[in-house]
Amino acid sequence: MNAPAASLATAPAKAESFDCRQAFADELMTIAKADPRIVAVCNDSVGSSNLNAFQKAFPDRLINVGIAEQNMVGVAAGLANGGFVPFVCCASPFLTGRALEQIKADVAYNNYHVVLCGMSPGMSYGELGPTHHSIEDLSWLRAITDLSIVVPADPNQTRAAVRWAVDSGLPSFLRIGRFKVPSVSTEGDAFAYGRVDRIRDGSDVTLVATGVMVSRALAAAELLGARGISARVLNVSTIKPLDEAEIIAAARETRGIVTAEEAMVEGGLGAAVSQVVVRHAPVLMRLLGVRGFAPTGDTGFLLDHFGLNAEGIAAAALEIAG
Repeated sequence: MNAPAASLATAPAKAESFDCRQAFADELMTIAKADPRIVAVCNDSVGSSNLNAFQKAFPDRLINVGIAEQNMVGVAAGLANGGFVPFVCCASPFLTGRALEQIKADVAYNNYHVVLCGMSPGMSYGELGPTHHSIEDLSWLRAITDLSIVVPADPNQTRAAVRWAVDSGLPSFLRIGRFKVPSVSTEGDAFAYGRVDRIRDGSDVTLVATGVMVSRALAAAELLGARGISARVLNVSTIKPLDEAEIIAAARETRGIVTAEEAMVEGGLGAAVSQVVVRHAPVLMRLLGVRGFAPTGDTGFLLDHFGLNAEGIAAAALEIAG
């Protein structure tokens, strides 16, 4: 939903923004230099996954299977079984759509240490239309047992999440954004697996966001503050497993919760938060995200189309706390 133009103040000026894919590629390179177990597996996506430098530095440790996503995940499972730590890099709509069976049966069921990297998720490929929108990935993957889901909000979190993924020993999915975002975390305390970060305190309403939406939730909190409404902002970088304690605290300590995600509202972040709230502390909620097939257009236009901006988040919060 888009707020009426006159109902809210102007959003704060935009800070410098960064491409998380570059942070991902740089950190992967750094780790691979010290850890010979690290390999990359891709589907003819060396360039779009920012793996050119990796390929040049480690030509024998990059496996390009071509446009064969199911085979790509199967190869990665075999490498993990052989003691390697494969990073599977692929555009998220094709990794999670075409290879969902292999993610379930080859990786998660066997509990293999495979790092699935959904590159350019959400509506990053906006101009290419619904075939390239990855808005169902969180919903599909949340249903798979023993698969961790991590959605970094900025470059610091991205680098920290890559380091965690190497050390975790777990099958995991990293959602690596293409849409540029400002920093919302500090390098020293960027990411802790399974923890929701309260990056702004507040007592009236809670804004729960993930990935590219975290900086927009912070901007919404500024708009609400100008109206005398105290908004708490939670950065959910680990969607599965979810930090239930922080969600329950938000439900009990504020009047309601707004969730915001660059994904379908059915089955994603909003659904995960709702399942916790309804069991432990029922409270008013508004779930912001994508509903139905998204149209064609650049990413900024599409986010605005679904009210996934500071004004839209603030307007939803006003319905609860206004």
